[in-house]
Amino acid sequence: MEQKFPQSKWEAKVSTKLAKASADQIWPLCKDFFNLHKWFPGLSVCHGIHGSNGEPGCIRYCAGLNLPTEGGELVVSWAKERLLAIDHDEKSITYEIFECNIGFESYVSTLKVVPRGGDGCVMEWSFAVDPVEGWKFEDLVKGYEEWLQGIANKMEEDVVGKIKAEKEPSVVG
Repeated sequence: MEQKFPQSKWEAKVSTKLAKASADQIWPLCKDFFNLHKWFPGLSVCHGIHGSNGEPGCIRYCAGLNLPTEGGELVVSWAKERLLAIDHDEKSITYEIFECNIGFESYVSTLKVVPRGGDGCVMEWSFAVDPVEGWKFEDLVKGYEEWLQGIANKMEEDVVGKIKAEKEPSVVG
């Protein structure tokens, strides 16, 4: 009998450098588990459905990315995600997708913010998931690279905007 997929998991880690924002500036945005939609391009919905934001065991509901079906129609993707661990010292969160309409089984992911010497930081996003029928591993990794870059750009713009606003004199009138 021919197997469609190898027995191993699909695993990858992507990263992107942020030159204008430090790990200490980016971390508060990353650890805000219930508000990923503020930073994730195309994700229109993200809110808590169980527990307290940032506490292991809390659950968020995310929806909004349009994914093509085999028939070529676009379907809005959704997922329920549980925060498994948060490490403030290492600036990392680990979560799982435990229910979704995108075919992920046994999905676990970690998002980490790593300080760089001098200015800036690096964001790393790693994942492990059972192979998904109809998907290519390389396409999934490319998607993660694009998504992480989009998230990093929005977070960095937010941090830079706040710094700029703090430096500008307020106008009293």
